[in-house]
Amino acid sequence: ENYFHGSDVNCVLCPRNPDDSGSIVQDLSISTMFTHHQKIVVVDHELPNQGSQQRRIVSFVGGLDLCDGRYDTQYHSLFRTLDSTHHDDFHQPNFATASIKKGGPREPWHDIHSRLEGPIAWDVLYNFEQRWRKQGGKDLLLQLRDLSDTIIPPSPVMFPEDRETWNVQLFRSIDGGAAFGFPDTPEEAAKAGLVSGKDQIIDRSIQDAYIHAIRRAKNFIYIENQYFLGSSYAWKPEGIKPEDIGALHLIPKELALKVVSKIEAGERFTVYVVVPMWPEGVPESGSVQAILDWQRRTMEMMYTDITEALQAKGIEANPKDYLTFFCLGNREVKQAGEYQPEEQPEADTDYSRAQEARRFMIYVHTKMMIVDDEYIIIGSANINQRSMDGARDSEIAMGGYQPYHLATRQPARGQIHGFRMALWYEHLGMLDDVFQRPESLECVQKVNRIA
Repeated sequence: ENYFHGSDVNCVLCPRNPDDSGSIVQDLSISTMFTHHQKIVVVDHELPNQGSQQRRIVSFVGGLDLCDGRYDTQYHSLFRTLDSTHHDDFHQPNFATASIKKGGPREPWHDIHSRLEGPIAWDVLYNFEQRWRKQGGKDLLLQLRDLSDTIIPPSPVMFPEDRETWNVQLFRSIDGGAAFGFPDTPEEAAKAGLVSGKDQIIDRSIQDAYIHAIRRAKNFIYIENQYFLGSSYAWKPEGIKPEDIGALHLIPKELALKVVSKIEAGERFTVYVVVPMWPEGVPESGSVQAILDWQRRTMEMMYTDITEALQAKGIEANPKDYLTFFCLGNREVKQAGEYQPEEQPEADTDYSRAQEARRFMIYVHTKMMIVDDEYIIIGSANINQRSMDGARDSEIAMGGYQPYHLATRQPARGQIHGFRMALWYEHLGMLDDVFQRPESLECVQKVNRIA
């Protein structure tokens, strides 16, 4: 707020308020524990022909935070950019004493964002309008109808000859405490496809979108996410009470059930999941260790379901041929002329060992799922209860497909396929014909060998 003071920028520091009907205790609990997690930018932009004074709306939705430490390239350098790009943008929160003065490795950042045009871009604008009218304070927004002379309105028209067109839908995790215009009654909420919680109306459409896409999947699913934990009701109870964890969302169980159904049908299906080696922070800390434990229990639950399905069918196969998890990392050979730090890390620490080994994890901050190379979800929502609940962190995501590039009679070969292949080339350092068939045993075994 101080930075923008005296300018034409109106900045509001906004807590995560609960629904209006919550108690004082609920208010305190939600505002201190949960956050606004949406990452959106909405701008006006020139028209493609540039011959008009009118403008159009363009929106950006995804996982990328607007803060320091996030800029990176596909090379994910650890040391080589410390005297240039990342000298004043050094980010390494995994070592307590890390600083640019002591040198790398920096924490490389892997993320995915989307650019939206057309009617869907206006949906993101409407989301901002709902958020501002609920919590922005000052009534500073212009009526959108007053902009009709400057901004061309959204058009539902699709040109049939455009074979690269997209159908895109917006999803959210949010409740009436964070957005204006929610229904007042459970009956009205049900008509709008919303969920009625205890004294609140909830939009849980991101979780619903994931579940719907998983259930429709035919061949494979590829996920990149910062976290992967949930379906705690199905965890083994050793050492915990799963009901106390409360990570009840359905996505991990839905993935496991999809694989099980394919095994029972005698069909190939593969799920690939990319996560960070550990959640950002000091690995030995209690919070990081707790999340790692919950992720382990989630994976254990899924592998148990798959193993039992294979045994029931009398199939001798490795469950990792159906479900497999990966972390990303990088290693850099020292080059002449590299940045020379002023100081050295403390001896015999993880920091000094990482500097000596010249390797470190690439932090996966992505929140993305690709299904059969024909459907993609990109947003701000992690695969955990905070993001999928609807009444906790506020989130936003897009789900899209190209109607001329669907996996009906043949594999989808549109922009989503090309994007996945580009990601795999970045991660695996190579292309191979088997990557065209991610569901195949040959593909998953090759990817596992490379990893």
